[in-house]
Amino acid sequence: MHKRFAQGATTLPQEYFTSAEIFANESERIFSRNWLCVSRSSTLPQPGSYSLVNLLGESVILTRDSEGNARAFYNVCRHRGTQLCTETQGQFSGKIQCPYHTWTYSLSGELIGAPNMKDVPGFDRGAYPLHSIATAEWEGFLFLNLSEAPEPFEIAFAPLLDRFQAWRLSDLRIAHTITYEVNANWKLIFQNYNECYHCPTVHPLLAKLTPYKSAMNDFDEGPFLGGSMQISVSGGSMTMDGRACASALCEEEKDVVHYYTLLPSMFLSLHPDYVLVHRLERVRPDLTRIQCEWLFHPDAMTRADFHPDPAIEFWDLTNKQDWNVCELSQKGIRSRAYVPGPYSNLESLLAAFDREYLRTMEET
Repeated sequence: MHKRFAQGATTLPQEYFTSAEIFANESERIFSRNWLCVSRSSTLPQPGSYSLVNLLGESVILTRDSEGNARAFYNVCRHRGTQLCTETQGQFSGKIQCPYHTWTYSLSGELIGAPNMKDVPGFDRGAYPLHSIATAEWEGFLFLNLSEAPEPFEIAFAPLLDRFQAWRLSDLRIAHTITYEVNANWKLIFQNYNECYHCPTVHPLLAKLTPYKSAMNDFDEGPFLGGSMQISVSGGSMTMDGRACASALCEEEKDVVHYYTLLPSMFLSLHPDYVLVHRLERVRPDLTRIQCEWLFHPDAMTRADFHPDPAIEFWDLTNKQDWNVCELSQKGIRSRAYVPGPYSNLESLLAAFDREYLRTMEET
């Protein structure tokens, strides 16, 4: 665990939160090159299961091939570009077929049928597979990378690969989902999550459950940031009444909550009894869509006395408090009066986020 120092850093200039040009550059330099969490693995329960996701304006088909491996393809037929799928989720019958001229692909993306093309001189079905997208599965999450030559997931996520095994994340199931739209730049939301300087004022209930100065950072530089906070009452959790609403996922960490940001699109919050996941999607420089999922162990979810509402209500309240101050920040930053201000030592992770963000933006 590391002590926190902001090292005299200041907030970013106005244009980083308002500029359409910078927003477009982020798409190319950050979001098109990094591994983005798009769903839980359970959304594809068997070979042929599929769902559509929108990623940086691209329609993407997620599916499993006949061997059960996760696959992702651009939703574009290799014949004349027609979208192959329109339903947001479903089940392929062993193949993917274009609705226009019935070009047909295997679940691995190979072209296996092209009517009336065998007489076309030089036509080779092997030259026209679906355009694939790199996929990875980790701890029950599905990740995509739009880069044509992505850094291998095992290298990019090396610091985290085995870190959370005690929580059995792969076994957890979604108990509830809420999608929020926040009128603020995505970086303000990342920064807000990475500090508790605001907690006594903005989150009185959260501050009661976890002392805001108890935070300790075990990742304080790079794309992954965060650490732990102590829970005030032994055996408690982050709920409306402060009591756990399920058995402990990790006995060794039952009095601690861990908060991590995974640049550029994911927050991971590990509680004694459940895990909270935020996935961010940039819409505009001043609009971010956030999907929030509450994950519990399936054994807890099958109990007659399972009641996740105290956890859901707590974070729905806390989220909305955060979104409000992020929106206020966005409004203030737009003013001609805004100039970068100094970070406190309680905001050391914000300074670290800015360094990693600027480093990535400057890469060619």
